[in-house]
Amino acid sequence: MSHLVQSFSVVFLYWFYVFHELRAEKHQVLMASPGGTSSGSSMFHSSGSSEDLQAAMDEKKRKRMISNRESARRSRLRKQKHLDDLMALANQLRKENSRVLAVLNLTTRHCAAAQAENSVLKAQMMELSSRLESLNEMLDIFNVNSSSSSSFFMGDGLHAIDNSISPLIQSYTTQPIMAAAEHMFHH
Repeated sequence: MSHLVQSFSVVFLYWFYVFHELRAEKHQVLMASPGGTSSGSSMFHSSGSSEDLQAAMDEKKRKRMISNRESARRSRLRKQKHLDDLMALANQLRKENSRVLAVLNLTTRHCAAAQAENSVLKAQMMELSSRLESLNEMLDIFNVNSSSSSSFFMGDGLHAIDNSISPLIQSYTTQPIMAAAEHMFHH
């Protein structure tokens, strides 16, 4: 739209200039010649002014073309710089993505190891709880037997119970805990 307005403005100025020149020349001719006839020199002058105007318009057109070419060149350079910046940003984001992915993988492995260790500790806790419960039951049996027969403990009876339970308790407490990482998970 602005190009159309510019073109119209140039044409309007051209015709205004030509009309003004013709009117001025007609006025000069009327003043110079008594009969009101125009001379050949004024026509030549009018044609020279028209040629000057055309040359000026051609010069403006040439300058506008040069300006447009330079503007297009700057626009292409801006677009290329923008594209280069986007490519650099894409590369930077790819590197950052790879780094974050590596950290995520490492964290996932650490989490899996912690979960495995937690499972082992829970199994060991359950086994130790079971052993403790069994030992408490043995103690309850021993306490019941000791209170029901006081004469049983008066002599060799205490040593007999002590000798029969002691190896059982000793073997039970020195038995290794079975729930260990090497037994639960094969690496």
